[in-house]
Amino acid sequence: MRLWQTIRTVSVDRHIHAGPYASIVLSGGYEEAGDHGRFRVTAGDVIFHERFEAHLDRFSAGETVVLNLNLCTGCKMPPGLAKITDVDGLVRLAEKDQNEALNFLMTSATRCDAGTFDLEDELCRALLGHNSIQLTDWAERNGLSPWTVSRGFREVFAVTPESFRARSRARRAWRRICDTQDSLAKIALDVGFTDQSHMTQGIKQLTGMTPAKWRPANGSKTVCSSLCTTET
Repeated sequence: MRLWQTIRTVSVDRHIHAGPYASIVLSGGYEEAGDHGRFRVTAGDVIFHERFEAHLDRFSAGETVVLNLNLCTGCKMPPGLAKITDVDGLVRLAEKDQNEALNFLMTSATRCDAGTFDLEDELCRALLGHNSIQLTDWAERNGLSPWTVSRGFREVFAVTPESFRARSRARRAWRRICDTQDSLAKIALDVGFTDQSHMTQGIKQLTGMTPAKWRPANGSKTVCSSLCTTET
């Protein structure tokens, strides 16, 4: 992924980034729809992405310029939308030293709510917040058929609600495995998997590693402070 991106295409298909990073919009704008919801951004907006995050991008007419800053793998900045007022100052720092630019971003960015645009966003939030939400029940409460809801969601996010929920569940379990010493069986039960084996499949699909392998990997890494350094 390039530090500076000048984008003139209409869209970028759904894709996955292995490492965490922040995208700062310098000019233009676009819509991103992914594992943490949908964000519509313009100059001065920032999207923080965590590891193994999948999303697609739809760009506004004309040219969009984005500054990408890699985060360390232990960064505790929650994924989602933020704003920064001194974009020019950030750009000047990035031209000289990416670490200084990242430190400046982490201390000056202000978190903000992405907002809700339509029913697809409401369903996305429901899927992110509840392990056991049933698509049929949700559709009926909103006066729609499950098929209509599933089709609309897929048009926005490029995955079915079921696939989106599965990734969200696996991500919640993965965070618990990395951040706590809870047993794998307890985590699987708490986040809504049928059993530990089911969780193992989900996390391996998400990260490429089994839950057991994340425990020693997490124990050997340095916990990131609020002032992160970039990965190489």
